[in-house]
Amino acid sequence: MLKINEIFYSIQGESTYAGERCVFVRLTGCNLRCTYCDTEYAFYDGEDLQIDSIIEKIESFNCNLVEITGGEPLLQDGVYPLMEILCDKGFTVLLETSGSLSIENVDNRVTNILDFKTPSSKMDKKNDFNNVDFLKPKDEVKFVLGTREDYDWAKDIIIKYKLDEKVTVLFSSVFGKIEHEELVNWILEDKLNVRYQLQMHKYIWDPDKTGV
Repeated sequence: MLKINEIFYSIQGESTYAGERCVFVRLTGCNLRCTYCDTEYAFYDGEDLQIDSIIEKIESFNCNLVEITGGEPLLQDGVYPLMEILCDKGFTVLLETSGSLSIENVDNRVTNILDFKTPSSKMDKKNDFNNVDFLKPKDEVKFVLGTREDYDWAKDIIIKYKLDEKVTVLFSSVFGKIEHEELVNWILEDKLNVRYQLQMHKYIWDPDKTGV
């Protein structure tokens, strides 16, 4: 049994899978309260569903790419068998997790998208950098940047943990906080080995629209 906030079919708006059709399974609950959070509606609201029902709903969309997200999906123990079953069925499974909880026990077939929290989130002290030891080459690490301080902090973390040698590193701006050109210029000036991304779904639909 898992408490599910929503299951919807859209395109992937971020990561190296951006633009691909994707089924999103958003779990209820989060242990963080980031200043820039755009999914506060997932903190409490949800419906208790059996894993079989979740799988049936996912399969109804006839789409091979599935992202497990939240909130913080690793708060619910039932997420582990859900991901295993999806992998067994041949789905490509992405897990978007904050980096505050260990990914050690996540199925190796799952692609982890680890969202380390920057200083402007006010949640950076919650990051568990032991997670770096569990990253696989196909995993991705994301930094959402709201200030120049965030950028410099992320740059230091990349260097300290040699993240760009281990995985794809993603940079994006807090929506509406930093001009894209400004952030891209910083990356170019520092010759950072990162991939810049937009939250594509916020440009296709209204930025506050849910279920897309």
